[in-house]
Amino acid sequence: MRGAVIHAPGDVRFETLDDPKISRPTDAIIRTVATCVCGSDLWPYRGLEPIGEPHPMGHEYVGIVEEVGSEVTHVKPGQFVVGSFATSDNTCANCRNGWQSSCLNREFMGTCQADYVRIPNAHGTLVATDEHPSGEAVPSLLAVSDVMGTGWYAALAAEVKPGSTAVVVGDGAVGLCGVIAAKELGAERIIAMSRHESRQKLALEFGATDIVSERGEDGIARVKELTGGIGADSVLECVGTAESMRQALHSARPGGNVGFVGVPHEVAVDGQELFFSHVGLRGGPAPVRRYLPELIDLVLSGRINPGKVFDLTLPLDQVAEGYKAMDERRAIKALLKP
Repeated sequence: MRGAVIHAPGDVRFETLDDPKISRPTDAIIRTVATCVCGSDLWPYRGLEPIGEPHPMGHEYVGIVEEVGSEVTHVKPGQFVVGSFATSDNTCANCRNGWQSSCLNREFMGTCQADYVRIPNAHGTLVATDEHPSGEAVPSLLAVSDVMGTGWYAALAAEVKPGSTAVVVGDGAVGLCGVIAAKELGAERIIAMSRHESRQKLALEFGATDIVSERGEDGIARVKELTGGIGADSVLECVGTAESMRQALHSARPGGNVGFVGVPHEVAVDGQELFFSHVGLRGGPAPVRRYLPELIDLVLSGRINPGKVFDLTLPLDQVAEGYKAMDERRAIKALLKP
């Protein structure tokens, strides 16, 4: 098969790779229908995470089941399936408590920008649709496998409630999906922090009521101005930098909550400052598997359309251009078709 391999910062190649094989009875092999480049893939691409030896890339996927291990009974060959970037057996104590991304048998996906993918823990990770979806629904179902599920978790972690005010820090795909989530959970006011016109337009389309283009202290001051000097009930931090975390924490009101889902890089939270702020803080890798049935239904019913975050579609063999376009902010998110 063929797939993306990262060799060094800025160096992603499309190469011939070994075909995946069933190695455990809980595995499945899927033929990829669509995959994509994630904002978190840009950390190693930009040299901000070590790469080590050249290795495959990608953790978002939808596809058709080709083969299953002997213990996989929830899905069968021929079905269209959606999974998660973190696999889970969906039976351990952490999974039963709804934290599948902390499954005791968790494995993080990392080979999905390819023609075929082996899915560990397939019996607990994959969710099949009742029938093969239309081509128009595929981008949104792909978004559910990570960015929509992550944006949903950010909103829940921030305790967005009906009638509340929510701030979304970050205008990438996760942040934009966080706007969708905040609206679905009933936020009355949604303040999207964005400096890019195309992303601002999409945020407004998804349900944002206000746009704040300022950053840092100016951005915090603008949020306070919009919220009567108090701050927001809920803040979704969807970037992962020290600046974005500070902006999120200082944009929340006393008693408010911050849900942080941006993978942290050089982020340090001052314990004393957090203590006196009365702001709640929860985050981590989103337990996407918990939300898959609900989010798939929301997509297939036409209620949400997170696939609009894909503003660049490329054949899989042009994966390097997908990375380059996102790195240069010419694209929000690049969808790849094998």
